[in-house]
Amino acid sequence: MPHATIVKVDVAAALTSPGVAGVYVATDLHLAPLPPSGTVEGDADGELEGLFSREPLARDVVRFVGEILAVVVAETAGQAVDAAEMVAVEYGELPVVVDVEAAVAEGAPLLWPAFGTNVAHTFGAESDEDPLEGAEVVVRGRFVNQRVAPAPMETNGIAVVPDDDGSFTVWVSTQIPFDVRDDLAETMGVGRDRVRAIAPDVGGAFGAKLQVYAEYHAVAAIAARLGRPVRWQETRSESMVSLTHGRAQVQTVALGARRDGSLVGLRAEILADMGAYPIGAFMPGTTQEMLCGVYRIPRVVSSGRSVVTNTTPVAPYRGAGRPEATALIERAMDMLATELRMDPVELRRRNFIQPDEFPHTTVTGVTYDTGDYEKPLDEALRLAGHDELRAEQAERRARGDELCLGIGVATYVEITAFGGREYAAVEIGADGHATVSVGTTPAGHGHETAFAQLASASLGVPFEDVTVVHSDTGLVARGEGTWGSRSLQIGGSSVFEQAEAVVEKGREVAAALLEVDAADVERVEGGFAVVGAPDRRIGWGEVAGASDGGALRAEGRFRQRGSTFPFGAHVAVVEVDTATGAVRLLRHVAVDDCGRILNPALVRGQQHGGLAQGIAQALFEEVLYDESGNPVTSTLATYQMPSAADLPPFETSNTETPTDLNPLGAKGIGESATIGSTPAVQNAVVDALSHLGVRHIDLPLTSERVWRAIRG
Repeated sequence: MPHATIVKVDVAAALTSPGVAGVYVATDLHLAPLPPSGTVEGDADGELEGLFSREPLARDVVRFVGEILAVVVAETAGQAVDAAEMVAVEYGELPVVVDVEAAVAEGAPLLWPAFGTNVAHTFGAESDEDPLEGAEVVVRGRFVNQRVAPAPMETNGIAVVPDDDGSFTVWVSTQIPFDVRDDLAETMGVGRDRVRAIAPDVGGAFGAKLQVYAEYHAVAAIAARLGRPVRWQETRSESMVSLTHGRAQVQTVALGARRDGSLVGLRAEILADMGAYPIGAFMPGTTQEMLCGVYRIPRVVSSGRSVVTNTTPVAPYRGAGRPEATALIERAMDMLATELRMDPVELRRRNFIQPDEFPHTTVTGVTYDTGDYEKPLDEALRLAGHDELRAEQAERRARGDELCLGIGVATYVEITAFGGREYAAVEIGADGHATVSVGTTPAGHGHETAFAQLASASLGVPFEDVTVVHSDTGLVARGEGTWGSRSLQIGGSSVFEQAEAVVEKGREVAAALLEVDAADVERVEGGFAVVGAPDRRIGWGEVAGASDGGALRAEGRFRQRGSTFPFGAHVAVVEVDTATGAVRLLRHVAVDDCGRILNPALVRGQQHGGLAQGIAQALFEEVLYDESGNPVTSTLATYQMPSAADLPPFETSNTETPTDLNPLGAKGIGESATIGSTPAVQNAVVDALSHLGVRHIDLPLTSERVWRAIRG
């Protein structure tokens, strides 16, 4: 049931099932409610406490398919599944709303009737100012940025193991082990020092593993109660309805310009579907912040609402509010170019924020650190052979070819790091080996490689003599985790600062051992030497061994004073079969600028992963519910994900525009390609059919949807 009162949960039969160690409902575990993100609309004084919060085990009402009613614990997974089938639930069915626009309509079924509306938060404000005043041309559109499932290779899971001394070890598939430790310690009623959280190699996360899930709390509480190890791992079909979803916005847009193409203003209204519980309600605010994209837009008026529906909750997913902003402005720019009969590339060039205008504060109040937006666009067009593609397109149209060629361009800027800080420690022992401890948690990002390279370069220690420790609250003092493309620029900068501090400490010790002034000692490969007398040298091992405690160590947290703003340009080339609507992506060129690049292979890997997910959103993926609120895409047989065979070889390149906000000059790269690729592919498909009068097609660009647009 997607929406119902819980009349009765009968666990008697399950309790007598073979191998069962316990069956628990909400009144057994008394878990604290999980609060919504931010302040609920109209609740500045906290008088509405509890509204929009989720009970980890549903107590009175269920609000989406995938909510937990009971937990069955058994000796084996098979026994637990068998017993779970014996739990009998009696429901009182309630009206359902799954569409975000229907949820804000008058008379819509309410998920919290006492609140009187499904709008949990509002963002921005209406204004008496008309942002379109003076515009000679205005284009308007309604864009859908559809709901998608992160679908990581490894589904969600946790194991909680009580130790003999009354402490607990938690193994969990997460991006934020320190947050998991803190929250579960509270659930189990013990101090944080009694819980050790370990995130082993995580098989994909994409933002969906930034939550401390209800299942984690249930497993921890039961392990504490039983005094036995308890493990939970969701199935794929459970993951598709229980792991948080992403995107899910409906955008109403008006963009105005003069006849020469110069932008006048933008008006946008954003409806953000939060699912049953608004835990990701900050994301439409991020979308609003980034509405200007890479362009000088003198006026922007926007409003946004985060709305609850009887669906799986929506939370951060690779890009978290920034892809939605880029898709909005890049589609609107292409529509404007069509209306002006102007090359979409030329329209973009005329409105770019120029390199000498940085740092640049947009009218939405965001300050971009550095940028040079024309440079990656020029490179992407060159790599794609843009002029030749346009010539081929004209030839196909002239001969009435059923296979239409489309060229899509998207330029973007995104926000990474969101300010913040990160911990690192660097230590060299008497054996000359270095240990780097860092508070970030990789899920295939390559942190071990990047941080070891940084320490190796600073210390002059061989790469293979550097060990990187992470993702274990028992071995690392503190950490913020991995999210928002922050790891290298903040975590890496922290590693760099601590390594440099170790060098300075080592220089003082080496100077004493070499009997010279510290100013006369330089760091060389493997240790230190006297300036001008390289034969007078001493190795790291001897220096560390002569230090207090037999090691040299520095630890601390790097604090970045603001966010960084990576940018880039993508060109997609598609072929559309006008008889069937089938779309084939022929080429995708991505030129992404993430500031100074430290490891090109890791950057390229992040570009490839981001491209796969962004293209998948454009062409394949969509979470769907029927009108009764039942999920119809809860397996990989019904949820359309591409394989490698469905994607072309990616053509990636980079420009480098360093930031001055951290000592590495680095910006984020983990989400950039996802942000730039989706609108490039969407623009390409619309471009392929523009000569037929097609002006817009919503995502995903399935063959049926494209075929209907052609016929329409």
